[in-house]
Amino acid sequence: MGEMKRSRDYLSFRESVPQKKLCIDDDSGKEWVLYDSGPKNVRCPLICLPPVSGTADVFFKQMIALSAVGCRVIAVEYPVYWSIGEWCEGFRKLLDYLHLDKVHVFGASLGGFLAQKFAQYTCKSPRVHSLLLCNSFVDTSVFQQSTTAHSFWLMPALLLKKMVMGNFDTGIVDKDIADSIDFMVDKLDSMSQQELASRLTLNCLNSYVEPQKISNVPVTLMDVYDESALSQLVREETYKCYPDAKRAHMKSGGNFPYLSRADEVNLYIQIHLRPFAETKYSAMDQISD
Repeated sequence: MGEMKRSRDYLSFRESVPQKKLCIDDDSGKEWVLYDSGPKNVRCPLICLPPVSGTADVFFKQMIALSAVGCRVIAVEYPVYWSIGEWCEGFRKLLDYLHLDKVHVFGASLGGFLAQKFAQYTCKSPRVHSLLLCNSFVDTSVFQQSTTAHSFWLMPALLLKKMVMGNFDTGIVDKDIADSIDFMVDKLDSMSQQELASRLTLNCLNSYVEPQKISNVPVTLMDVYDESALSQLVREETYKCYPDAKRAHMKSGGNFPYLSRADEVNLYIQIHLRPFAETKYSAMDQISD
């Protein structure tokens, strides 16, 4: 158990990329956690937003590989927020604090949903230059929990963890997928009851994306064809919302392909970012060697 957590890559990442904690709200208890890798002169970096069960370091494989080719990657972990609007305002304050006018966002599952809602929230003064949505969704009603979402804050942590783990693959999977699940279970165990309850609330409160408000944002949809928490119906709904999106399909990878199929995911991220390379919205360092 915990092989990925003990891997040379992960230990090297934790040694070389410092963890930062930022309080940007009036409430000093709201602390954003982030890792910032790659050239700091890049003004339109790739921001990674984790799923319900993930902390910022679940993107360590993206940060190692992409920063090595000159890309600035910032992985963030959000504090406790109880509404989408509150989260969006918090994320806007974070970007302001980091002096980032526009960003590319890679969002996994709930992270992808929040990225879309933030693009919608800031549509009149856009802050999202492009979106990469990994195993994500456009409508929270798919989880059929909107009626109970308001009571998650009362539930014990153990029950909330069971709810999340019910979506993890329990069948026979390859070693890389098994390692990714172990790693995510470990991250899940590190979360407080409030953190978990707030994320599940954001994940299940009645809310949907209005794609017409972000129709000018370039989108790549990243999906796996094997067993994952999202049904084919959910994928189809997302495709309908973004008919012009690029598709990045992987034969397998489970719920967390950025861990289990990192090389493939990193390649798709680079392909997505390539059209912006010669512009002021490049996520890559413009200085060539």
